[in-house]
Amino acid sequence: MRAVLSLGSNLGDRLAHLRSVVDGLGPAVVAVSSVYETEPWGVEDQPDFLNAVCIVDDPARDEWAWLRAGQSLERDAHRVRELRWGPRTLDVDIVTVDDVRSDDPELLLPHPGTPERASVLIPWLEIDPNAILPGHGPVRDLLATRPESDRKSVRLLQPFPR
Repeated sequence: MRAVLSLGSNLGDRLAHLRSVVDGLGPAVVAVSSVYETEPWGVEDQPDFLNAVCIVDDPARDEWAWLRAGQSLERDAHRVRELRWGPRTLDVDIVTVDDVRSDDPELLLPHPGTPERASVLIPWLEIDPNAILPGHGPVRDLLATRPESDRKSVRLLQPFPR
């Protein structure tokens, strides 16, 4: 199944943590956005994040397999879950998997925070200008509804290192 993953890191070697996801998913990676630097959301007293979005595709993986893969990569990066929206070495969010909808508390699909997060919408549009968030519509339209200050807080840092 095809999935959109949002990647974030604000502790340690942030770029290496993002790179570990792309390396770890290997041939399943279809596209990777540039790297963006963003201010923290939720808990603001922490370092800025590096963010990217990648599109992955693997017919052998369903939404649960993508979740397990993301969690495994987070563990490999020594992710510690102490504070919701707190600092972290690596965050891999499953944004959407094909047209799958899930209200399971362990895997909400599409990811419920996506429509309000320019840090996901901007890099996603970079690699898929026609992206649609199931149940919400075109990603371009969602981004247009975000305040200008929100959109400007997502700063292009560099192309994703290959």
